[in-house]
Amino acid sequence: MASSREIEQVAAAWLARRDAGGWSARDQQQLDAWLDEAVAHQVAFLRLDAAWRQSGRLQALGAGMVPGVVPARGSWAHASHGEDETPARTRDRAEPERGSRAGSHRWLRLFAAAATLALVVSLALGWRHYTAVDQASYRTAIGGLQEVPLADGSTVTLSSDSRMLVTLSHGERHIDLQRGEAFFAVAKDHARPFVVSTGSRRVIAVGTRFAVRRDAADLRVVVTQGLVRLESDNRSDGERQPTTLLPAGSIATASDAGVVVRSGPVQQAEEYLSWRSGFVSFHDTPLATAAAEFNRYNTRKIVIGDASVGAMRVGGNFRWSNTDAFVRLLAQGFPIRTQQQGDIIVLRHR
Repeated sequence: MASSREIEQVAAAWLARRDAGGWSARDQQQLDAWLDEAVAHQVAFLRLDAAWRQSGRLQALGAGMVPGVVPARGSWAHASHGEDETPARTRDRAEPERGSRAGSHRWLRLFAAAATLALVVSLALGWRHYTAVDQASYRTAIGGLQEVPLADGSTVTLSSDSRMLVTLSHGERHIDLQRGEAFFAVAKDHARPFVVSTGSRRVIAVGTRFAVRRDAADLRVVVTQGLVRLESDNRSDGERQPTTLLPAGSIATASDAGVVVRSGPVQQAEEYLSWRSGFVSFHDTPLATAAAEFNRYNTRKIVIGDASVGAMRVGGNFRWSNTDAFVRLLAQGFPIRTQQQGDIIVLRHR
């Protein structure tokens, strides 16, 4: 039984012969007969034929053409006959002499070109196999949300004022979250881990659902399904940072002080992701923190004028797009007065 390499060489020779011109019904019958001999023949031929069609006619390399010049289909095998001979004249001379010395030289050229094709296709397949196959960047404006389907079947929901760089390769699916927050619904692929990096930290998963939020040097991870791994680079003094495993329901906050993890029901973790539906949720939250959260989604900013106001506690679900309604509720329920200054709303104690 022929090896896969030998089968590919024969398939490449058939492709070179077909492209050389003068392809007859008898040639097609012989090719069909070879293809019918084994499924391996069909697979090799179809794979090389697809690469042939998609590679900008790689046969130009085997024809000795000037770099950058792609010849018309059928002309590459005749280039060595000289510029004064047309493909038709070459075929007229070559076809009757398949058993002669001229025919032998022609087949040598064809096999040399086929070998070149096989080599270049192998290199092309190797590059496709090991290098990045898809890279793109995405960003949202303040108040904007974007759902991004990825080529691997995963989906990313990018929050307001966020930016990320996506690189999908053979060995890894990598997201560089450069700003803001994103929710990831990851398609399972054990051979390609899904890595979200934020500076010196990485969140790694295989197939799960989680969100990553970047606040300057701090990081927040919310897991709603599956298991993710949180890693950090070693400290500047070389001290190794521990790895943290986060199951569903985990809310992890990483800062210079370390990693703090809270675990609870998945429903509670989901409340941190209500921004996907246009809401923000607060539970006994300092007003200064609530105002900063509103400011993430609006160009009109809430400014805390007095420290005592910022320390007041608030709770409830609010539409993050409706800053005015939130401020009215504060003025009605708390000893707060508001002051409008263009796109700024200042909150002071009254």
